Amino acid sequence: MLILQKIVTFPYKTIINKIAVLLVSLLFIIGVLASDPDPVVDFCIAKSAESSLTCKNSSTATVEDFTYSGIKFPGNFKKTGFSSMAVNSNVFPGLNTLGVSFVRADFGVGGVNVPHFHPRATEVGFVLEGKIYSGFVDTNNKVFAKVLEKGEVMVFPRGLVHFQMNVGDGPATILGSFDSQNPGLMRIPNAVFGSDIKEELLEKAFGLSSKELSKLKKRFTSI
Repeated sequence: MLILQKIVTFPYKTIINKIAVLLVSLLFIIGVLASDPDPVVDFCIAKSAESSLTCKNSSTATVEDFTYSGIKFPGNFKKTGFSSMAVNSNVFPGLNTLGVSFVRADFGVGGVNVPHFHPRATEVGFVLEGKIYSGFVDTNNKVFAKVLEKGEVMVFPRGLVHFQMNVGDGPATILGSFDSQNPGLMRIPNAVFGSDIKEELLEKAFGLSSKELSKLKKRFTSI
């Protein structure tokens, strides 16, 4: 009787274990794909930036819903040396639910795009004009950086800190594409010194005096 029970129990437990592994694998795959789900219609032109889940009637769509001219010309970088213009579903409703977005970044001579990251997207940057020192830092603090020239491309993996600086003799421009309609943006200086993190913590973490910290907070809170 004991032998028969073991024979019956063994395959039952094996099947249960296999099903458990399969369910865990499926949950992982679903989680990975859940950030920007595939659309279930041809397109969903958002009625407004505040209501991206509500689609415009497709029968009233025109070609103008799928074109955007807001980045034809360089941004104003005279004050800070850097300007960026995001092209996402907030300004270009035709992108809604398609899982992509775009940015134009313009640099004056010496202009810097400070270290930052996009929590929800990988970025591919194309140098339209100029020479850009460009790179990113991985989770082992290894830096991958080089000077890119006109026509060259660099990829910045999702969630990793990256940066650019114009090292040429004239203005420079980068065009960036993202695999999310809402990639998010966290500029490191602004997130650290422009937020409400307790000043005592920042002073200890960065070895700053209260006067030095005050200058940094004033600079990055206003940006």
